[in-house]
Amino acid sequence: MTTKFGLKHVQAIAPYVGGRPISEVAREYGLDETKIIKLASNENPLGMPQSARDAMLEAASDLGRYPDSNGFELKRLLSSRLGVPADWITLGNGSNDILELAARAVAQSGDEIVFSHHAFAVYPLATQAIGARSVEVAATPSFGHDLPAMLQAVKESSGKAKLVFVANPNNPTGTYLGAQEIEAFLEAVPSNVAVVLDEAYNEYLPQEQRYDAIAWVKRFPNMILSRSFSKAYGLAGLRIGYGIAQPELTDLLNRIRQPFNVNSLAQAAAIAAFQDTEFLKKGFELNRDGYLQLTKAFKEMNLTYLPSSGNFVLVKVGNDDGAGMRINLELLKRGIIVRPVGNYGLPQWLRISIGLPEENEAFINALRDILAQA
Repeated sequence: MTTKFGLKHVQAIAPYVGGRPISEVAREYGLDETKIIKLASNENPLGMPQSARDAMLEAASDLGRYPDSNGFELKRLLSSRLGVPADWITLGNGSNDILELAARAVAQSGDEIVFSHHAFAVYPLATQAIGARSVEVAATPSFGHDLPAMLQAVKESSGKAKLVFVANPNNPTGTYLGAQEIEAFLEAVPSNVAVVLDEAYNEYLPQEQRYDAIAWVKRFPNMILSRSFSKAYGLAGLRIGYGIAQPELTDLLNRIRQPFNVNSLAQAAAIAAFQDTEFLKKGFELNRDGYLQLTKAFKEMNLTYLPSSGNFVLVKVGNDDGAGMRINLELLKRGIIVRPVGNYGLPQWLRISIGLPEENEAFINALRDILAQA
């Protein structure tokens, strides 16, 4: 499309496309909405915790007033639980907002932003939106971040690199970086280059993979830790996340943050959900068991999949570049929504969000049937 409006780098952006809504699939394929299964957007299959529902309904009585722009109560809770000063915390309209704020705060046209191939699609979008240059570093043979190569890209940028995005676990691959790898990277990155550690799926890590990222924030003034309430806490529809960084970076984020970027309902729900340890535990266990359910079936079908530390699994459904879209279409016809990932350079693969046991089973049966007919 040609237009007389807009900057060239904005015109060149391919808008982010989320997982298809249930209502849209129902209309297109003439299906009953109530029977459609969505395993496309890494949402929590348990939905919103009841504690958050109750808090949100109570907050609804005051919606005629603007929300607390500074999110005082939520920041106070996060500060107490995470052991950082409240003024180190930035609230976002989803953690996606934190990622975009970080890019806008530290980079501009002519600068470079470094990230891995097969990493979250918002990284290149945030880069392109400010007219900066994306430096996409080849992934490892196991589809993960190659941190030494990313560090080399920073060093070879002649000072143009201003920001590095690191996702752990990474979406859509589910790959995981160990604490020693990340810490060594943070130690080696020049102090004038910001590093965003994107931990949207952090709560799904098993105990043996967990590390203290807060300690790194305290140690490295150039680090921003980004987390979300959309996944494990079940608040995807309310759009709320947060970033943690030392005051110099936090001040920059808050200078460009929209004044009321997190609404009253989202703040109230997040306060309740963050304290709902039983819900978090139930979701973790459901995800762990669902991962085993899916991967056992993939093994039985002789399908290659990537070990995942998130709430989704990437599975290879064919050897030709049309495989992902072809199998996805057949699943849609059966009322099952998953995520093709050709836009991530993975056209032979599908990303499957882990759902309830019966949802996983319905997907497994449908996939087995489709592959048997191929």
